[in-house]
Amino acid sequence: QVQLVESGGGLVQVGGSLRLSCAASGSTFSINAIGWYRQAPGKQRELVARFGSGGKTNYADSVKGRFTISRDGATNTVYLQMNSLKPEDTAVYYCNADTMIWGEEAQYWGQGTQVTVAS
Repeated sequence: QVQLVESGGGLVQVGGSLRLSCAASGSTFSINAIGWYRQAPGKQRELVARFGSGGKTNYADSVKGRFTISRDGATNTVYLQMNSLKPEDTAVYYCNADTMIWGEEAQYWGQGTQVTVAS
């Protein structure tokens, strides 16, 4: 069991910055991948940035050079630093974790946090 609690969303102007946080708790030792997805109204949920198995990072092309994913192992927190924000970044951002415990896989999602970029 893993719980993901997100924070940091809000309203920001074009070109501004925002940092999202995802605090993981529970069986955090079982997490083998963790990252951020987003979903805009009428659109499919898409990957934004992720630490995959082995810690390899993956970014959506649309955010490369602007967003940075990071983590703090001491607090089991993953961050998404978002710079040079654009209106098209407006979406609900979700933290996601993939786990495996004793050979059993599971996927967890945070509650989502709204990011609105206004011109």
